[in-house]
Amino acid sequence: MLQMKLCGDLVLRTTCAPVSDITPDLLATMDEMVNMMREQNGVGLAAPQVGILSRFLVMMDPDTETVYRMINPTILSRSDALCTMEEGCLSVLGNDGLPVYANVSRPKSVTVEWTDENGDKKMAEMSGVPARIVQHETDHLDGKLFVDYLPSVKREMVMRKVKKRK
Repeated sequence: MLQMKLCGDLVLRTTCAPVSDITPDLLATMDEMVNMMREQNGVGLAAPQVGILSRFLVMMDPDTETVYRMINPTILSRSDALCTMEEGCLSVLGNDGLPVYANVSRPKSVTVEWTDENGDKKMAEMSGVPARIVQHETDHLDGKLFVDYLPSVKREMVMRKVKKRK
């Protein structure tokens, strides 16, 4: 059974290795991650969040409830236009055990390429919330957290809430 890694665990700050083979174990792990994401009312979950240092993630478009299982996702382009929205993370929890939120500016739209669970290459232009989710989750694959985008004073305020929990 997979276990959620929390802020402070070094696995969340490690760059993940590409996936070379789509195995039954990988597919089972992705299915378990989808279940975890849904149980915790999340919209995305990346492999390092469950302690796996491989480049894959699961995410859901909250408007359509479409679930994406992305292996080796790459963001090919990002719009110049930015959008500021509130972000939280299942690995960045406050004293109450719930995600801590903060406003983060990111590109409004992205083009992303990935391999799906069947080994097929996919590409999509995503905007709005799905674009935000895929950027947030691919950041996890590079050892980045949403708090890294915050100004230092705001980051310290958010991390103070997180540190209380430890």
